Amino acid sequence: MADLKTPGSDVEEPGSPAASDANQNVESKRVSSRRYPRSGFRFRRIYLVPLAVIVIVGAVVLWRYFSSYQSTDDAQVDVHLYPVSARVSGYVIRVNVNDNEYVTKGTVLVEIDPKDYEVALARAKADLANAEANAQSLNINVPITSINTESQLRSAASDVENANAGIVAAEKQLVAAQAQVQQAEANDVKAQGDLERYKRLVAKQNVSEQTYDQALAAARGSTATVAAAKANEAAAQQSVQQAKDKLAQAEANHRAAQTGPQQVASTHARAQAAVADVQQKRAAVEQAELNLQYTKIVAPVDGLANKNVVVGLNIQPGQQLVTLVPLNEVWITANFKETQLKGMKPGQRVRIEVDSNGRTYKGRVDSIAGATGPLFSLLPPENATGNYVKIVQRIPVKIVLDPGENHDLSLRPGMNVVPKVYLR
Repeated sequence: MADLKTPGSDVEEPGSPAASDANQNVESKRVSSRRYPRSGFRFRRIYLVPLAVIVIVGAVVLWRYFSSYQSTDDAQVDVHLYPVSARVSGYVIRVNVNDNEYVTKGTVLVEIDPKDYEVALARAKADLANAEANAQSLNINVPITSINTESQLRSAASDVENANAGIVAAEKQLVAAQAQVQQAEANDVKAQGDLERYKRLVAKQNVSEQTYDQALAAARGSTATVAAAKANEAAAQQSVQQAKDKLAQAEANHRAAQTGPQQVASTHARAQAAVADVQQKRAAVEQAELNLQYTKIVAPVDGLANKNVVVGLNIQPGQQLVTLVPLNEVWITANFKETQLKGMKPGQRVRIEVDSNGRTYKGRVDSIAGATGPLFSLLPPENATGNYVKIVQRIPVKIVLDPGENHDLSLRPGMNVVPKVYLR
């Protein structure tokens, strides 16, 4: 009877030839599967190695990429604010700028009443004119005084010489007068002697009365001659004394004339003092002109204005009136951790992402601060108190923008940015 197989069943009856053949086939498949791997597993092994290589290469690339830059979100746009203050006191008559108005360098921001300073300038100019006239007069006197003193000195020296010559002449006249006195006295002695002899002879009538009268007249004449000679001698002595007095006066004048150089020096010193006074008055005029210019307060740079002044305010020197924000001079201050500074140096390129407008700017590292941020604070930390806890510090890094990056002046100081510094 033929073997019956249940439809849909692959199981042979045990002990049958077909069943034994099936068992043999299964066993042979198991042996063959142990000797030769299946094709699917072989396929996976072929692609596993390249995939692992790709993963490793990708990891290396990512590691090199992420290690090629340093980034921080502790960064802001920074700038130097320009406080515009008054240099003179006065009454504000005009304010030419509004808040957040962009002004250019040289724009007149505030005007102070200039009347007081115009008056001060006019007074300073008048003082200068007076000082210049005085200096001119003294400078003219210097050569005049020099010439006069030189002439006086020469005249005094000549007077001294003349006085000496007059003394010599007077002394000679005195000697001559003294000789005349001596001669007159000798003649008088002779005449008196003759008169005595003639007197005795007349008494004896040895000579005539006429001869005696002649002797008497001669004696009287000789006496008069002696008196005249003595008078001439006295006059000669007086002339000598007068000549000596003239010499003393001439010497005094000469000594006074010798002070002429000192007088010239004094006049020259007064002229120099007048010149110095002119310079002082000229400086006062320049200061008055500056003060008048300071009544118009101008913008030192381009930037946005923030005013603190209104018309009618009385201001004092040094009082801040307007604050200018130069938007074309902004930079980035990025506070990197100290562990991020390895390999960072000036000149490295930077990409800056700005939160406010979503734009990316290009720049470069300008410099690294000389100390950490806390050391610039009012109360820097003191680690020697015994409560030390090591904290990673941050060091400010200055980043400047490339030319033309902020052409629309959209960056504002204080904005948060995210800089990315490429180390290589």
